[in-house]
Amino acid sequence: MSCKTKQKLVYFQNDATTDTVQTYRTVLEADDFVSILVTAEDVEQAQQFNLPVQGGQAINNGYLQGNSERAGYLVDKEGYINFPVLGKIKVSNLEKTEVVTLLEEKISAYINEPIVHLQIQNFKVTVLGSVSRPGTFRIPNERITLLEALGLAGDLDLTGVRNNVLVIREVDGIKQEYRVDLTSKELFSSPVYYLKQNDVVYVEPNMAARSQSTFIRSNSGVFASIISVVVSTLSTITIISQL
Repeated sequence: MSCKTKQKLVYFQNDATTDTVQTYRTVLEADDFVSILVTAEDVEQAQQFNLPVQGGQAINNGYLQGNSERAGYLVDKEGYINFPVLGKIKVSNLEKTEVVTLLEEKISAYINEPIVHLQIQNFKVTVLGSVSRPGTFRIPNERITLLEALGLAGDLDLTGVRNNVLVIREVDGIKQEYRVDLTSKELFSSPVYYLKQNDVVYVEPNMAARSQSTFIRSNSGVFASIISVVVSTLSTITIISQL
């Protein structure tokens, strides 16, 4: 029983090589919401490529209140954003670094040495099922592995099925499902080892183990009473035998 329990609970058990870890890539997709900030040595010239700042404009005795937030761009269904001065630019299916390079090249026709800062505002993952803290988690640095996401959710419960974790991902508007075995080192080569924005992770519960756990918890008082009676009976027998 001990060996079987270990096989079900311990991660990375086999000797599979980890040389094939998936390459991390951040690719923009339709419905992504991105913030883009253009800076340059000539601040006034760069400003024409930036959307106006939103929020934090309440004035109290001459001081601004609240945190300033820069407006963002929603990538439309065709994969375009409508950028100031430049007009519509296709950004979907491009890596984040490729979009930055593309914008800097186009803006260079208007100002010298522009620098583009781009951040995906809707980069979040959702973890559900047999974990300690299920929920949706925003990822500011836009980089997270499946293991890190499970860590944010407090790791799997003891009843969570570790060899059949489901990752749901939308690709070009189509939902795709991936199954991952956390007890195998082969998970490092899985296409979902690095999660993408809006991925959903579901940990299936082991219903048999959960039923046993529920049965034990619900009958713990009964078990305690039986043990108490048995101990009292054995004590009485011991005292009588000594007499």
